[in-house]
Amino acid sequence: MVEFAALTYGLLASVILSAAQRNRKLARPHPPMLLYMGYLLCGLSAGLAIALGYVALMLAGGA
Repeated sequence: MVEFAALTYGLLASVILSAAQRNRKLARPHPPMLLYMGYLLCGLSAGLAIALGYVALMLAGGA
């Protein structure tokens, strides 16, 4: 299950970042869906980083 989530996250990040880079190179505005998905990816990354940091602190404190 974790492998599927990591693969999906990586694929989503790759598609969003490559589309944003292409739009920037062509000097075109980003479509709203691309912006929403980018913000979703950013929030998901931040939330996951906080959650994993908390788990690491709990495991380090309990050892």
